[in-house]
Amino acid sequence: MKPSIISFNHVSYLWDDKKASLMEGKEVDLLLYRSNILGADLRITNYGGGNTSCKTIELDPLTKESVEVMWIKGSGGDIGTMTRTGLAGLYTEKLRSLEGIYRGIEFEDEMVELFNHCIFDLNSKAPSIDTPLHGFLPFKHIDHLHPDAAIAIAASKDGEKITQELWKGTIAWVPWQRPGFDLGLKLKKALEKNPGIRGIMLGGHGLFTWGDTSYDCYLNSLEVIETASAYLAENYGRTRPIFGGEKVRSLDPESRKIQAAKLAPLLRGLASSENLMVGTFTDSDLVLQFINSHDLSKLAPMGTSCPDHFLRTKISPLVLDLPTDSDLSDSIALKEKIGALFQAYRERYSEYYQKHKHPNSPAMRDPNPVIILWPGVGLFSYAKDKQTSRVASEFYVNAINVMRGAEAISSYVSLPLQEAFDIEYWLLEEAKLQRMPKEKPLSRKIALITGSAGGIGKSIAEKFLQEGACVVLTDIDQARLEATKIELEKKFGQDVVFGIRLDVTNSVSLSDAIQGTCLKFGGVDILVNNAGISISRKFEEHTQQDWDRLNDILVMGQFHVSTSGVELMRKQGLGGEIINIVSKNALVAGPKNLAYGTAKAAQLHMSRLMAAELAEDKIRVNVVNPDAVIENSNIWEGGWAENRAKAYGIEVKDLPQYYANRTLLKESVKVSDIADAVFAFVSGLLNKSTGNMLNVDSGLPAAFPR
Repeated sequence: MKPSIISFNHVSYLWDDKKASLMEGKEVDLLLYRSNILGADLRITNYGGGNTSCKTIELDPLTKESVEVMWIKGSGGDIGTMTRTGLAGLYTEKLRSLEGIYRGIEFEDEMVELFNHCIFDLNSKAPSIDTPLHGFLPFKHIDHLHPDAAIAIAASKDGEKITQELWKGTIAWVPWQRPGFDLGLKLKKALEKNPGIRGIMLGGHGLFTWGDTSYDCYLNSLEVIETASAYLAENYGRTRPIFGGEKVRSLDPESRKIQAAKLAPLLRGLASSENLMVGTFTDSDLVLQFINSHDLSKLAPMGTSCPDHFLRTKISPLVLDLPTDSDLSDSIALKEKIGALFQAYRERYSEYYQKHKHPNSPAMRDPNPVIILWPGVGLFSYAKDKQTSRVASEFYVNAINVMRGAEAISSYVSLPLQEAFDIEYWLLEEAKLQRMPKEKPLSRKIALITGSAGGIGKSIAEKFLQEGACVVLTDIDQARLEATKIELEKKFGQDVVFGIRLDVTNSVSLSDAIQGTCLKFGGVDILVNNAGISISRKFEEHTQQDWDRLNDILVMGQFHVSTSGVELMRKQGLGGEIINIVSKNALVAGPKNLAYGTAKAAQLHMSRLMAAELAEDKIRVNVVNPDAVIENSNIWEGGWAENRAKAYGIEVKDLPQYYANRTLLKESVKVSDIADAVFAFVSGLLNKSTGNMLNVDSGLPAAFPR
């Protein structure tokens, strides 16, 4: 099948014949390939949205007969990243035979359990609710996608008429209905009434297309979406300005970022009144076009249309009544003003729940907004982790696109609130939520670690990421920082790792790091002061420069970074953790160590004083004292190792064993040991501990606290 549309202006044609030829005859591999390239274009379908399938002939392991098997994306998957393990494989005829025992739409949910009796592949992912929608269509390859352009038509008042005219009857129309077994039967009837069609538009929902081969299906999907996109493009601004034109003027890009970074921690605190949330900020041109428009006040309260949208964004956003040039320095007054908007939103959400709930509905979930719009500045989203908040913002951008298109060709129609509620509080959706794995100890937490491009700081960062945190890597060494960021992104993903250069002695650098953290994640919960240097000299050889450098980096650096971190924590009102990496030298008077030991002692006592003063804000301050951590540490460079070896009368190569031998346990201390100690303080097990220190030195009697 050759493309009838030679070039695509609104979607990406990503099919690679060379790659596909390697999968010749491997229909499941081609399904995965098609799915991944479709999911790579967010204009075609959103993260986790839509579904794809293919039907193959397989040998039944019991009867040894050839049977048709349908392979389809499993529940909760994402076509853009799907692998073989994300598929469900079902006997097609067994699935279709369920029609004989279907008791009607009021018994819809009981059919989902019966899908399990149709499983062919015992390694299958749980079948999704879309399974019968694919099963009752006879085509070998099927795409169910959520393209913004198609949903714009599907969610418009004249959607059915436009669909008929635009595709000249080759795309059928099925009115809105919640996905499930009954909708699968309706797709079957639509095909029987309209033989020869190339697809079906689901009112308010999305698009079904198909083909004899994986490539035919892919091309059919692109062509239909391209046609819809081109039609919308022709109509934008034709009869009236997009979204009614501009009502609020945006701040310039830099000012938007400054204002957003200042407000984000306060919004995060309010959005976390029931559960801690992680934030995302976006100020794309499309977002600004919508939130600055005259139509914002009309469209935002209407809510989204596609179920995938509002499951992740809630039915409607919170719009801030806040001038763009607002002075955000008075946190108390600001929190009172915006807090009232949050409370009004929570009350509206509670009314929505009470009005539409059923006797067996799950308990009301968190009533806080997920999407927050600040006209002239941008869109904030808050959810349980960074990926979820990012995806929520992407979905709301999809919703904006849908409203934009629908208003250009007709008028936008959202789902009735009862329909929206029945999707949001669907018992099957609740069951999926209950099956989610238990959250890790640092899930929902945001940690900023200074000096984290290597050594102790990097090990702490990796430990935090393993335990579910979002981590801000900072370091003065840009090249080393970038390398560490790339390494940790490969292990844990780009969502949860953020790197920004930080010189703890430079106020501008610190301000940039704090702003970047707020824009990336929305605030901070854990601050680890780890940045440091070491200078080892005799008493009489110390210079003023030595004292100044040690004091500026270790003492004042800890103070200034903590001051900025505490400001964010107070805005959030969620408490927090500060861990200062000090040293056994804060307690032990060693040789040739006067300036360094004095600075470390100052760090230690500052930590005690901070703990005493910050307790009223529920900010805990604790100390970890490492000793002789040589592994991957910059501290041993610049002559420190040589000077320490000279002080002890040994060679540099013998330092590790020397340090181990002088301890009670006779063991070397690793960077992972320090990371474990830091984690112990922030894991939730020591929430009643502040002003304390933990020595990690393999047992050094001279450092025992007295």
